[in-house]
Amino acid sequence: MKTLQFTIYLSIIASFFSCKTEETKVNNNTVFRYNEHKNIGSLDPAFAKDLADIWATNQLFNGLVQMDNNLNVQASIAKDWTISDNALTYTFNLRTDVFFHKHQLFGTDSTRTVTAKDFEYSFNRVLDKKIASSGQWVFNKVDDFYATTDSTFVVKLKQPFPAFLGLLTMKYCSVVPKEITEHYGSEFRSHPIGTGPFKFKRWEENIKLVFRKNHNYFEKDNNGKSLPHLEAVAITFLPDKQSEFLQFAQGNIDFVSGLDASYKDDILTATGNLRPHYKKNVNMIRGPYLNTEYLAFYMESNLTEIQSTTLRKAINYGFDRKKMMTYLRNGIGIPANGGFIPKGLPGYKSSIGYTYQPEKAKELVRQFSKSTGIKNPKITITTTGNYLSFCEFIQRELQKTGLIISIDVMPASALKSGKANGKLDLFRASWVADYPDAENYLSLYYSKNFAPNGPNYTHFKNEEFDNLYESAFNQTNVSKRQLLYTKMDSLVMSKSPIVPLFYDEVVRFTRKNVYGLGINPINLLELKNVSKR
Repeated sequence: MKTLQFTIYLSIIASFFSCKTEETKVNNNTVFRYNEHKNIGSLDPAFAKDLADIWATNQLFNGLVQMDNNLNVQASIAKDWTISDNALTYTFNLRTDVFFHKHQLFGTDSTRTVTAKDFEYSFNRVLDKKIASSGQWVFNKVDDFYATTDSTFVVKLKQPFPAFLGLLTMKYCSVVPKEITEHYGSEFRSHPIGTGPFKFKRWEENIKLVFRKNHNYFEKDNNGKSLPHLEAVAITFLPDKQSEFLQFAQGNIDFVSGLDASYKDDILTATGNLRPHYKKNVNMIRGPYLNTEYLAFYMESNLTEIQSTTLRKAINYGFDRKKMMTYLRNGIGIPANGGFIPKGLPGYKSSIGYTYQPEKAKELVRQFSKSTGIKNPKITITTTGNYLSFCEFIQRELQKTGLIISIDVMPASALKSGKANGKLDLFRASWVADYPDAENYLSLYYSKNFAPNGPNYTHFKNEEFDNLYESAFNQTNVSKRQLLYTKMDSLVMSKSPIVPLFYDEVVRFTRKNVYGLGINPINLLELKNVSKR
């Protein structure tokens, strides 16, 4: 049955790229082709929660601002903006040359310009409980917003929040036209009209999705040439990564993201380099990803071992993160010898964490045993099956220090519930940035954010940290705020409520004829600058 299904998928792909319909009457070198194995749930930016949806909607929609590959906020539909002295009022001046994609509902001209009223409507739409957008939280610190003229839009905050501009780069904050969204209602998910570099053409769910070039797009490249360079984007939906990689290897798609166990040893050496067989036709690009993988202690546990800072530090010193990444990830991922803030995010510092020092770990375990009378300290790590190999590696390494480590494997749903309700002493977790500011990571250690009502799963509490965290909101100087972030991260590591394992990396494989596909720490797919030759 699987063979038959795979044959059918290959037939679909073959017909997709060879048929003579309108969307494929273009030179193959002007079509960017990729596969989305997780499928796409909606093309409505108000519901762009999953990466697959974000990638697709990013081609169709724009917001006030956008993020570049170095996580700097840049102009988009807003050509510039000002922030009041008290950091509460943001005034955006809009471009006047931005048009929605053509649609008959716009009337005889089939399009119209974007105005500040469109942003007022779009933000209210996200907040509308009847719409039930997954992005309502983005506006938690917003007090009000309104258009003062067609080209001026004002946002007022409840309190200073330096990360706010970063939040506005999220697809939830995209501009949409009222007349189109209200016409389609919930079906706007499959009839999207935006302002982006590509416009929606065709969607056969679970089979193919086609975008075409928006010839009215407002941005230009560094040479003054109109964007985008491609004529079309074609997305297929093979359901597994192995089949996706096979299509890439055969040249049927242009791009694969991530490193899956099904093909990692085929394409990469143990040290993370392309194997010779692929070097002729494939490029690999990699860089930091805003994702920290870690172990977390529940600080209110009754277990003596968990309560001991000495033993928590012993665990941090007691295993070789670099060796772990080489053996288990083919060298992809950065050993977490810094703090909780991942590499690639301002505030990260490589020297505030723990390096591999086995003798020091053994000595700390001996100190613990001597001071407590516990000769054989025991700790259980709770994890899910997909991270069992990492926990087994740590188990083997830590047993050399005198610690007895057990591993409890449970379903992801059970682990999620257990860590939220303080039922697990030591558990594996990860934190992917909701928005690209270190405050998002440090919020996990603010005492007012205790789980289950917030993301502080460790129940870490420290008065000095709380004071620094609150003061950072009022610091509008970027450099000074970054110093505060580093100081907070260093303070957390000195108390060791966590064991950082590694900072993930974005890994992308492209065909050699693909140019301009960058890489960024939020793993956003940006295709407007891409070309094929």
